[in-house]
Amino acid sequence: MIVTGANSGIGLVTARELAGRGAEVTLAVRDPQRGQDALDRILAAHPDASVRAARLDLADLSSVREFAATWATDHPAGLDLLINNAGVMAIPRQETADGFERQFGTNHLGHFALTGLLVPALVARPRSRVVTVSSGAHRFGRMDFADLMGARRYSPWRAYGQSKLANLLFTSELQRRLAAAGVGVRAMAAHPGYASTNLASVGPRMRGRDWALRPVELANRLIAQSADMGALPTLFAATYPGLPGNSYVGPDGFAEQRGYPRLVDRSRNAKSAADAATLWTMSERLTGVRYPLDAP
Repeated sequence: MIVTGANSGIGLVTARELAGRGAEVTLAVRDPQRGQDALDRILAAHPDASVRAARLDLADLSSVREFAATWATDHPAGLDLLINNAGVMAIPRQETADGFERQFGTNHLGHFALTGLLVPALVARPRSRVVTVSSGAHRFGRMDFADLMGARRYSPWRAYGQSKLANLLFTSELQRRLAAAGVGVRAMAAHPGYASTNLASVGPRMRGRDWALRPVELANRLIAQSADMGALPTLFAATYPGLPGNSYVGPDGFAEQRGYPRLVDRSRNAKSAADAATLWTMSERLTGVRYPLDAP
């Protein structure tokens, strides 16, 4: 199993829980030292766990290709579960190594490429799953296909909402293509609600606005649920028996902000088959990754 962004937050919890129940887990992380720290924390809780850390920078397609090739070579039996969890949120405009706007490039394009490169490993295992972590922020997302990278107009939150909407459109189109190809892989999506992690603090720190960290920290203490609770929808989507493809799982509490996992609905924009198909075509062109899924 692979969990991206497994060095902290819900990714770390997800990896810890899977490893603690006997899964062989790869922590796919950008920073090797933070990956080692996460690995040590998991082994401290579960000394017999089968877990390793490997470098993966989703903002660099050469790193994505290197990770996928190495992982597939080291695991010829295939891949049971890929959890596309890593992400960045509401940061100032930056570009990835390949010239993509960083939120769209990391949250969507990096995971699109990674999943496509690992499709043969997923197909090799019966009942394998791909779980992509979206957000309630997808509801204010709009796909601006004329300016996907925010080159003409950029808003940190608008770009984040677009990237999280892309996660759901990707999931639905991936499931459609998997079903058409007649393979048993299932694509799922999940969102954590409002979980107390360091994700929301990155944007203010990058802007040098320490004053903006105070309300984030206060909200994390008073409103947010724990990272352990936030990881439950991902774990549910990854493991619940019989869950149909294209399921979307989130918390069952008020406004899906906290609580235990259940199937939830998505915005009308996230149900657009036309947008999903357009996004897929553009993602193939931008990443150079084409999925080996030919319908019989």
